[in-house]
Amino acid sequence: MDKILLWLAQTPYKDYGIEIASADASFRQYFRLTLGEKTVLLMDASREKSSLSPFLDVTQRLLNAGVNAPKIYEQNLDEGFLILEDFGNVHYLNVLNNSNFKTLYKSAMDEIIKMQNADTKGLPLYDKAFLHFEMDLMRTWYLEKKLSHTLDETQEKILANALNAISEVVLSQPQNLFVHRDYHSRNIMVQTNGNIGIIDYQDAMSGAITYDLVSLLKDCYIAYKREDIEVLVLAFRDKKGINADNATFIKWFDFMGLQRHIKVLGVFSRLHIRDGKEGYLKDIPLTLHYVLETAKRYEETQALASLLEEFTLKR
Repeated sequence: MDKILLWLAQTPYKDYGIEIASADASFRQYFRLTLGEKTVLLMDASREKSSLSPFLDVTQRLLNAGVNAPKIYEQNLDEGFLILEDFGNVHYLNVLNNSNFKTLYKSAMDEIIKMQNADTKGLPLYDKAFLHFEMDLMRTWYLEKKLSHTLDETQEKILANALNAISEVVLSQPQNLFVHRDYHSRNIMVQTNGNIGIIDYQDAMSGAITYDLVSLLKDCYIAYKREDIEVLVLAFRDKKGINADNATFIKWFDFMGLQRHIKVLGVFSRLHIRDGKEGYLKDIPLTLHYVLETAKRYEETQALASLLEEFTLKR
């Protein structure tokens, strides 16, 4: 905190009060600076300074595409500090309910379309190797470390076949689009003027058309009926003008969801086991539900669903 205060003393925000705003799943922390009715956010990334350059780069890409990302007011890359626009502390998860989710999701889908117009030159590619790197987190952190299971040869083959099928479908859909990578209800802020602001996008990559859509509509923190979600998925397809029939686009969406949620099972387990963040344990059941419910629908992944059910029923 001393370094923060010393730096603030050299900025236009030296007279602002400071209080903790939030921390995220990484090693970043946020402080709200307040002077009367004026507020800004201070991002403290001193424990992972390397994340600041991507954050600044991606912020500019999004602003150039007309996305409502926070403006950057001050920066100190040597110490790992930024001062940025404050979107408040109300996010989608605070306000989503059965009567408004369709309207709110449609607004958020419009932002995806804007994001997908952002420049992707130089962004890391969501290629086959990276898709599998992410999915392998489930084996290491969820199956082996959380559930204490070591796969035998038959189980290894079931897992490998399913993951290959998933990545093939993901890579068969339109690629090379901007991917936020964590576009869910906790990263979409509701501003006092009714607009929505997008945060936590510094890990953006270039990838598949349905990634951010599935992050939004199959949120690991809140869920709605599949039939309602499918209507929204197809509305997104139509608004984008994608030439794919209903079954094909839904499968693209579902298999992208399998890739993401398989990864997230590993990520949530790692956050608990390695980083001591127990709060994510409560989000594993919904994530697992998404994997099982979807995997059972498709021949290529039914054996994986049975395998995961076998492991979890033993707990």
